[in-house]
Amino acid sequence: MLYQITDGTVAVGGETVLSHISFEIKGKEKIALVGRNGAGKTTLLRLLAGEISLDRDDKRAGAGIFTSKKLTVGILHQVPVLDGDKTVEELLLEACPAEDGFSRERFEYEMEYDRIFTGFGFEKEEKKRKFSSFSGGEQTKISLIRLLLLKPDILLLDEPTNHLDLKTVQWLEEYLQKYEKAAVFVSHDRFFLDQVADVVYELEDGRLKRYPGNYTAYRSQKRKDIQTAQKAYERQQQELKRLDDLVKRFKNKPRKAAFARSRKKIAERMERIEKPSEDDVHIFTGEIQPAVLGSKWVLEAEHLKVGYDRPLLELSLRVRRGQKIGILGDNGAGKTTFLKTAAGLLAPLKGKLSLGNGTVMGYFDQHTADIRSDQTVAEHFHSLFPSMTEKEVRSILGAYLFSGKKASVKVDSLSGGEKSRLVLAEILQSRPNLMLLDEPTNHMDIQARETLESAFQAYQGTILFISHDRYFIRQVADAVLIFEGQSVMYYPFGYQHYLDRMRGDRKESPAARIKAEEQALIAGLRAVPKAERHRLREIGTEEAYQDWRLRLAGEAMEEARRQVEILWEKKQQWEEEKLLRVWDLAEGLQENSGDWGNEGRGSGMDTGEYPGEEALCLAMDRWTDACLEWYQNTEENDEEEKAQ
Repeated sequence: MLYQITDGTVAVGGETVLSHISFEIKGKEKIALVGRNGAGKTTLLRLLAGEISLDRDDKRAGAGIFTSKKLTVGILHQVPVLDGDKTVEELLLEACPAEDGFSRERFEYEMEYDRIFTGFGFEKEEKKRKFSSFSGGEQTKISLIRLLLLKPDILLLDEPTNHLDLKTVQWLEEYLQKYEKAAVFVSHDRFFLDQVADVVYELEDGRLKRYPGNYTAYRSQKRKDIQTAQKAYERQQQELKRLDDLVKRFKNKPRKAAFARSRKKIAERMERIEKPSEDDVHIFTGEIQPAVLGSKWVLEAEHLKVGYDRPLLELSLRVRRGQKIGILGDNGAGKTTFLKTAAGLLAPLKGKLSLGNGTVMGYFDQHTADIRSDQTVAEHFHSLFPSMTEKEVRSILGAYLFSGKKASVKVDSLSGGEKSRLVLAEILQSRPNLMLLDEPTNHMDIQARETLESAFQAYQGTILFISHDRYFIRQVADAVLIFEGQSVMYYPFGYQHYLDRMRGDRKESPAARIKAEEQALIAGLRAVPKAERHRLREIGTEEAYQDWRLRLAGEAMEEARRQVEILWEKKQQWEEEKLLRVWDLAEGLQENSGDWGNEGRGSGMDTGEYPGEEALCLAMDRWTDACLEWYQNTEENDEEEKAQ
């Protein structure tokens, strides 16, 4: 155990922030702290850094904080605290452990800080500038660089991804994954938490709970825990009601009075289970179907040039019904311009753009979210859907986190993120079959984002959306469009698949199978006109797709064939050995008796069935299925070649 807090309490300004918490760091753990704003996450970081101490508690045995050795702890504050008159180089060299300026240790340190400094997007020459000459965001980045160079035993980071661009965040994720010591961090970037954390501590109502795994694992386990606790609570309530009914029924009957008293004592002694707090995220479990199905091809663009005074880019694309495509790219790459053109708000500069028959569109951007109304949320929503009952309005609004009093708040009083959530609820309720969304989750808290992720996953229509929230993109998109320079690259898989390929992490085994979900995703390649297919590294042509599919099907067939051969050889060997045993037994019996046939039946002769017959049959079935899969893919390939 590297570090441990036992039964610790901290009060700030007379108010208890951390109440009898337990917390531990083991080895090189990367720990994420999560919880609502104001829950006490920064307070806990300051406690770990030694900036504040545990409150005195006469009931606690010992100091409350234990460490396995003398530890170095470094913390990154949201507001930099370095000397502004010093140059960056002076500040970074202060962290160098080597006093000799010509030592190998000093040389390696300077190489390291050059690597980290440029990794954060700075030029080497900027080391000569004074710290105060940098912007607030740049100062935070420099403070983080200095902290990383110190390499403390426990690295404490408070919102480390603030002020960092996507490339730098990805660099930091990879650095922390390889960091050889422990780290504890607070961040609202869920994708960052997923990439780095191997333990999550949730801070709620002053208490901490430990969850193994990353952020996604924590969310999944928390939902399961709430469901389990709710069932236990309901069972106990039913039991208490049963006991109470028995007491009321028999307490006034002389013969049953003792029985009633015993039931009452059982109920009184029963340790009460607290009603669990509901998860503040609503998960949509059913499907959200468009009101009109629409045609198979929802949107088609051919040599489409988009822009204002001059073309920003040109693309050709076909979007199939039901696709959910995330749009990626740097600011100014033309993402919003394309979305506005697709929505009909901007005219194409050149080329063709058409929507499929029966397409009903829902469009969202930050301007559409800037609604003004002196009505309450419920009144405003009801005015848009007058056929609904008051109960239905309240139920739908509750699903989008406008429950209870929140539905009675005036629209003008809502925050920007709440207004966006209300408008998106209106769009989803109107059931379009195509949604075009520009940064739908901006200014929303994590609970609202996860609610909308669930809604968009349940939605069965087509979505094209722009977002900088990588976690949101991964949860919703089944394909991505990458805007880069003046070109657009189509990638027919999800965001995580795209990242893995860019990092070169994907390794396909010889026995790779075509997974059902990958079949569905790679079908997106067919959504792009053949002559206009955009290349993305090694993925990008119909021929490559067919070769890839046939290769995997062929490998699966070959692997199944090898398994059949191995098991068949084992059966042959078993039968040969059985035959030899029979002959040996027969010869032995013949030497002792002229007639061994009857004795052989009771002499232990092995006449049973081959014990591996079932495994062999299953292997042969798999081989047959693999052959059929390969044949089907070959037939489809031939048909498509004829069609072309």
